[in-house]
Parts: sequence; structure tokens; C-alpha cells
Amino acid sequence: MKKTLTLIMLVVLMAIGAKAQKFALVDMEYIMKNIPQYEMANEQLNQLSQRWQKEVEAKGKEAENMYQTYLADKVFLTEDQIKKREEAIVAKEKEATELRYKYFGPEGELYQKRQSLLKPIQDDIYNAIKKVAQERGLQAVMDRASSSDIIYASPQIDISNDVLNKLGYGQ
Repeated sequence: MKKTLTLIMLVVLMAIGAKAQKFALVDMEYIMKNIPQYEMANEQLNQLSQRWQKEVEAKGKEAENMYQTYLADKVFLTEDQIKKREEAIVAKEKEATELRYKYFGPEGELYQKRQSLLKPIQDDIYNAIKKVAQERGLQAVMDRASSSDIIYASPQIDISNDVLNKLGYGQ
């Protein structure tokens, strides 16, 4: 009797634990490519990045030209002039490095600009995913674009188009 009761309890607990979890997939790359503001922001960031890169490269080129001139003139310079030229070259190289860090560093202007342009769009996408998940009673939503672990997924569990519809960019 005890064995039967224990077995029944075990089966009931396993049935409760085996309750189907509802999950879905989204393709963030697909969603972002279908949002015009995201594409425009990316283009703006690329143009800004290229402009800043040219500016940094110009500073580096100035330092390189100063160094080449220094090497050509070195035999004609006094010790004091050599020291001044070397200091000027080092200062110019430092200026180029600081400019690169200012634009492209971890908290640089490109990072800040990216945050200001893309963060609101990403927040809207997150909120749309959350709404779709709540409406469908989903416990988890995974990004298929960033997961290399997903080998195959049924198109039936992909809610990317639903998210685009929620954002107003439906097809």
C-alpha cells in the first residue's frame, strides 16, 4: 500500500514538473533590418565613425611626417634641436592616441552616440517582445540570431513578425 501511494505521488509530482514550458524565438537581426530608424541610425554612426577615423589617421600621418623629416635632418641638428624634435613627435603621437581614445574608447564619443541613437530603438523592441510574450503566455523568448546553439527551430515558434507588427512595421 505504501509503495503504491508513493508511486502515485511520484507520478503526480513528475506530471506537475513536466508541465510544458512555452517559449518562442525572435530574430533580432531580422527585426532591426526592418526598422527604418535603426538602419538610419546605423548609417549615421558609420559616417561619423569614418569621419573620426580619417581625423585620427591624419594626426597619425602628421606624426609620421614629423618623424621622417626628423630622420632626414637629424645629422644637421644640435643635441638641443634633436631633443625638441623628439619631444614634438612624441607629443603629436600622444595627441593622435588621445584623439583615438576620445572617439573610439570604451566610453568614447562613438559609444555614447551609439547609446543615444540605438538604445531607444532597442528598448522599444524589448517592450514589444515582452508584450507579445505576455499576450501569448510565453515563459521565455530567445534570440535565434545570437544563438549558435539552435540548429533547427520550427517557424511556428518564431514571433519576429508579431514583434514587428506590435512596433508598427508589419508586412
